[in-house]
Amino acid sequence: MEKMSFTNEFPWTTKSCHGWSIGFIGLGKLGMPCAEVVADKGFDVTGYDVAPRHSNKIKIKQTIKDTVEDRDIIFVSVPTPHEDGYDGRSPTSDKPLKDFDYSIVEETLVTLNEICRRDQIVVLISTVLPGTCRKKFASLCLKIGLVYNPYLIAMGTVAHDVLNPEMIMIGTEKGWQGTRCGHKMEVLSKFYETICENDPRIETGTWEEVESMKIFYNTFISNKIALVNMIQDVAQRLGNMDVDRVTEALANSTQRIVSKRYMKAGMGDGGACHPRDNIALRWLAQELGLGYDLFESIMTARERQAENMALAILEHGKNVYFTSDSYKPGTNLVDGSYSLLVQHYVVEHGGQIVHGFDNPVEVIVRVHESDKITADDKTIIFDPWRSYPKAANVIYYGK
Repeated sequence: MEKMSFTNEFPWTTKSCHGWSIGFIGLGKLGMPCAEVVADKGFDVTGYDVAPRHSNKIKIKQTIKDTVEDRDIIFVSVPTPHEDGYDGRSPTSDKPLKDFDYSIVEETLVTLNEICRRDQIVVLISTVLPGTCRKKFASLCLKIGLVYNPYLIAMGTVAHDVLNPEMIMIGTEKGWQGTRCGHKMEVLSKFYETICENDPRIETGTWEEVESMKIFYNTFISNKIALVNMIQDVAQRLGNMDVDRVTEALANSTQRIVSKRYMKAGMGDGGACHPRDNIALRWLAQELGLGYDLFESIMTARERQAENMALAILEHGKNVYFTSDSYKPGTNLVDGSYSLLVQHYVVEHGGQIVHGFDNPVEVIVRVHESDKITADDKTIIFDPWRSYPKAANVIYYGK
């Protein structure tokens, strides 16, 4: 991480970290345990909540103004609830789709923007969806700015998780770009280096990048549990099968399943096995009467993602050349080829697939990350893998 000088922006940082004063707005299931952990680490901590709260470790204040007036860093941990009936304790699959309710956050930020100084750092740790900070909160924080710093904690182990997080996520309007954003990231990094006990990695980015790190981390876990529990249902319905024997075998598969493999976005899943396995499992789910079909969603997503990519390609030209038709580099196998699936949608939406350079080529699509490309400056190179050497005519998909 690039080190930056932040003493001019935040003069109080010349003091020892433990000399920094901390405020918490919201002392519920998340805020109170976090505030008390920070106090246990030797910091002077104040806190405020609309409901009566009691603590032997932090100073409870009666107003937001009293809580923040002499604080250096202010953490906002107010709730972002769903409407009643949307917490998962009862069925929601047949209900209208709903975002979180951000009204409490918005009210809090408006107040803080009115009463806080520019040299105070305001940090939101509540869960929000990607795009929310910029769309809903940025205009409310024009004076103070906003840092998004969500926590990866579980109820019942909040204190331990704050001190031993898998990662610290810090997001600002421009990420590291811009002096003020970078200074705030540096200050918070120093704060967490002081309180954390496991030397966690620190991930930084724009608001959108960090919002996505948080929410997709949680939903990765949900998808993992749903898939494992489908194996359980299959075992129960099929018989002659111990679900634990299957899941233990998969859990010990550290080359592809429990690893960094397949964690780079690019062209979609392909080959002679994966797509057809998902298609076949749709049949099995129906045959066994499970009452749900995870794999319909997976295969629909695969197709819509291919169509989205095709539409993005066609923004740059109608005559498109793909560097390969094969499903993986080093082979000429086209079974389950994602390249051919994307080509299908290119043609469906009015494009033409060029087979060779005798015809005009407007866009070259780099199918495999290892594919080499030769193109003139007038030909767009479309790179789903975002690793082709940077040039004026290169489009990095998803970046």
